[in-house]
Amino acid sequence: MNMLPLIRTGLILILTSILVACSGSEETAQARPDPVHFESGDECHVCGMAITRFPGPKGQAISGEESQVRKFCSTRDMFSWAMQPENINRDYTLYVHDMAQTDWEHPDDTALIDAREAWFVVGSERTGAMGPTLASFAAQSDAETFAGQYGGEVVPFDGITMEHLSFGAAM
Repeated sequence: MNMLPLIRTGLILILTSILVACSGSEETAQARPDPVHFESGDECHVCGMAITRFPGPKGQAISGEESQVRKFCSTRDMFSWAMQPENINRDYTLYVHDMAQTDWEHPDDTALIDAREAWFVVGSERTGAMGPTLASFAAQSDAETFAGQYGGEVVPFDGITMEHLSFGAAM
C-alpha cells in the first residue's frame, strides 16, 4: 500500500489549518489604534488653535491606512472635519473625552473613549475652545445628568448632523 497520497493529504490539511489560524491573527494586527495624548504644542487640525489652552472635550481622528493622527480643540471641530464629504467614508478611529470622568477645564487624556460609542449633549451652556461644543460621555445616563444641569439635547454619535454643529439652528 502506497502511503504517499495519505501523507500528502495529511500535510495539506495541516497547512490549511495553519493558514486559517494565521488569518485570524490578521484581525488582531488590524485592531483600532490607541488614543494619543494631547501635548502643549498641539494645534487643532481644523482651526489651528492651541488645543490644551481651552476647556471642554477634545477629539482626535486616527487614520487606519497611514496611522496619521489629527487632533481637534473641540468635539465640534472633530465632527465638522469628520462630516466633510472627503472624510465621511475614510477609515479612521475617533476619540473624545468622557466628561463624566474628567474635569471640564482641563480634560485628562486617560478619559479618552471611542467617539462612535459615546453620547453627546448638544446645545448646553458649557463652552469649549470655539464657544459652544458637544459634551461627550461614555454613558447615556451621564449625558442626561449633564443635560439636566446645563441644558441641551442628548444625541448618540450616529444621530449627530451638520445642523447640530450650527448651534443657532433649531434642534
